[in-house]
Amino acid sequence: MNEELTLLIAALREELAQYGEMLALLDREQELVVARGSAELLQTVDSINFQSEVVTQARKRREECQRQVAVLAGLPANATIDELKGRLPANHAILVVALVEENNELLVRVRQRARQNHILLNRSLELMQRLIGSLFPTTRSATYSGDGQMRGGNLPQHTIYEAVG
Repeated sequence: MNEELTLLIAALREELAQYGEMLALLDREQELVVARGSAELLQTVDSINFQSEVVTQARKRREECQRQVAVLAGLPANATIDELKGRLPANHAILVVALVEENNELLVRVRQRARQNHILLNRSLELMQRLIGSLFPTTRSATYSGDGQMRGGNLPQHTIYEAVG
């Protein structure tokens, strides 16, 4: 079981590192939204999407290692860390629990930052819709769709130079 336990600890550390990378990318995204760095923002969004896949793979590896350790400890494969810690050597149990707590704390921060960025991006979109609406006024007012998204009015069918001249 020592080898499997070592693999679980390594998987927890890797998962923690990947959450840290995700948080750094979300911080960068937030900076770019505030600074209106649109070209870099698109690259950052691609990086965040890629990192999301990396995080998912790291989580799957950790879950598989956790299942293996649980079975070797005589527990069901779906045993939680709380159930598992009582069956681990004391020094390993302390480390595993600490890593799980760090992962959970970082995951909370990642979720908070993702929500903040979502709000910022939505606000930027609303401002752009208002700008476009002021440039191309329509008789139709903005409404909200069933999922809570704002729908703007239709843009005029003529080009801007026709509207000006």
